[in-house]
Amino acid sequence: MEFEYDWLTLGRHRIRLRSMKGFPGETMRAAVQVIRLAIDNNMSARARMVEVVARKESTFDIAVGTTFADDRLCAPQLEAAIATVLGLQPAQINIFVTVVTQEEVDLHFGVYERMLAEKLGVVPPLQ
Repeated sequence: MEFEYDWLTLGRHRIRLRSMKGFPGETMRAAVQVIRLAIDNNMSARARMVEVVARKESTFDIAVGTTFADDRLCAPQLEAAIATVLGLQPAQINIFVTVVTQEEVDLHFGVYERMLAEKLGVVPPLQ
C-alpha cells in the first residue's frame, strides 16, 4: 500500500499531494493553501495546480497546467513570493507550468482538471 500520495480539492484545483518522506501532513497542506492563493491571484483563470511534491529539506515541486501561455512568465516571481511567505529559500520552490492547447482538453469543470493531470503525467489516462 502506498502512503506517500493524497488528493486534495481546493476550490477549482484537484491536487495530488506527494511526499517523499511519507504521508503528506498538515505542514504540506498549509503550504499548498498558500501556493493555491498565489496561483489563483496571479495566474489566469485557466491555471490549475495539478501536483505538489514535497522533497527532502522542504523543497516543493509544483506542477501547474494551463491553456494560457503567458502563465509561464509569472512563475519565477511566484516562486520567490511563495518562498518568502513560507520562510524558505527561493531555490526550494519550483513551479513547472505546462501549457496545452484548448483542443487537447475539454474545458468543462472536473473534466478539464482530469485532462490536465493526464497531460502532465500525474495520473494515467482513463481506458
